Amino acid sequence: MGHLATFRWLNRQPGFGGTWIRTNTSGQQDMTKSELIMELAASNPHLRGADVELIVATVFDQITDALSRGERVELRGFGAFTVKRRNARTGRNPRTGEAVPVDEKAVPFFKAGKELRERVNRGKPVRGVAERVTA
Repeated sequence: MGHLATFRWLNRQPGFGGTWIRTNTSGQQDMTKSELIMELAASNPHLRGADVELIVATVFDQITDALSRGERVELRGFGAFTVKRRNARTGRNPRTGEAVPVDEKAVPFFKAGKELRERVNRGKPVRGVAERVTA
């Protein structure tokens, strides 16, 4: 079951305009890949937007490729991506109650690193980003 998304206007930088951001039902801000690219481009004006987009796409592609090969991807201080295997099982069709075979599958899994967990629990922004965005 997905989250219902709503949108609100956010003006982070005076004189720089604003942007529509998506929030979930609890009012917390969600960030999409395109919003990540926009924020990185805004906080790194020496990089072209197309270059930032290429960097983000390359990082995601490399992580995806490594996981598809069954490798573990560790980003120190951030976390580790791994693949977990789910055994084949017999499931149930929720509508009819009929038994349905479910094949074995691989599921991507992320475990947050210690530094990420600590920052999230303190509510502290990532080093350097908040200062540049609000300045």
